[in-house]
Amino acid sequence: MATQPLACPQCARRFSLEEQFCPDDGTPLVYVGNKGEQPITEPHERAARVNPEYAKGELVRVAGGRNLAEAELIQGILLDQGIPSVQRRQRGFDVPDFLAAGPRDILVPQAAAQEALALLTDAEMGPQLPDPGDDRGRAARLALGMLIALAAAAVFIWVMLQLID
Repeated sequence: MATQPLACPQCARRFSLEEQFCPDDGTPLVYVGNKGEQPITEPHERAARVNPEYAKGELVRVAGGRNLAEAELIQGILLDQGIPSVQRRQRGFDVPDFLAAGPRDILVPQAAAQEALALLTDAEMGPQLPDPGDDRGRAARLALGMLIALAAAAVFIWVMLQLID
């Protein structure tokens, strides 16, 4: 077995198993063992399936999952087409006891964003959850609801005081 079984698909430099990305161009490394051998670990197998053209640019949100299982399903669909992706928990949901629960954002590199959106739209799994940056509308509705509840409580107390007198 070679001492450096990973290589960069862009520059063809070899690396050891401890590396994950090429330090020169940031491309995910792929396994280059003998033809009959399988990748060493699952991350190496996943890296071998990534299309290097899709691994460029900043990460952008393309979809959301309601929980860990749904997010991993979306990532599997993307990886089948060679699109690398990562998931992150949405802001405001960080309960350590429930690691698999809660909404997730699916992020892909900018170079793969259009392809990922088209693929997920065809699979009816496109952007499902609102963008976390759109909190102003929810906050306004919550404030209005609280004001209505406070006004109703004040009217109720006033009516009760009138009945006592």
